[in-house]
Amino acid sequence: MDSDPRARGDRAVSPVVGKAMEASIVVLYVGLLSATLYGGVVPEYRTAAGAEVGERALAQSAERVQQAVPTDAATVRARTEVSLPQTIRGRAYEIRVETRTLVLDHPRDGVGGRVTLALPETVSSVRGNWSSREPAFVVVRSDGAGGLAVRLESGDSGGEG
Repeated sequence: MDSDPRARGDRAVSPVVGKAMEASIVVLYVGLLSATLYGGVVPEYRTAAGAEVGERALAQSAERVQQAVPTDAATVRARTEVSLPQTIRGRAYEIRVETRTLVLDHPRDGVGGRVTLALPETVSSVRGNWSSREPAFVVVRSDGAGGLAVRLESGDSGGEG
């Protein structure tokens, strides 16, 4: 048996150094993996998912506007509520009208879109905008000249706006 105390001390340090190096490698691996995922892959996925939700919300909004307008009516006064997601990719957004087209305005790049409304010839004007922070309504009224005026309104549900 070896009686040199220094030789026994060297052997006791070896397992500790080995475990410390293993732990360091695991911490380094987890750090690199986290940085890769949260620095590139996850935000890109969230933006792609947000763009998909935005497109769906825009398509459903256009459908609700088109359903609110009667095809053959002379005198109309209607107010229809439209359900919108409160946020897309964690942020509030707006939907506005731009020459018979609904446009989704979102603060994040890569989330947004446009959809053209298919409305009858009797519709003389389409105006207004919705904020995802407030209830949304489609208001259809006779414009007095034999046509219909369509307006997107945000706000409480009380009364005709």
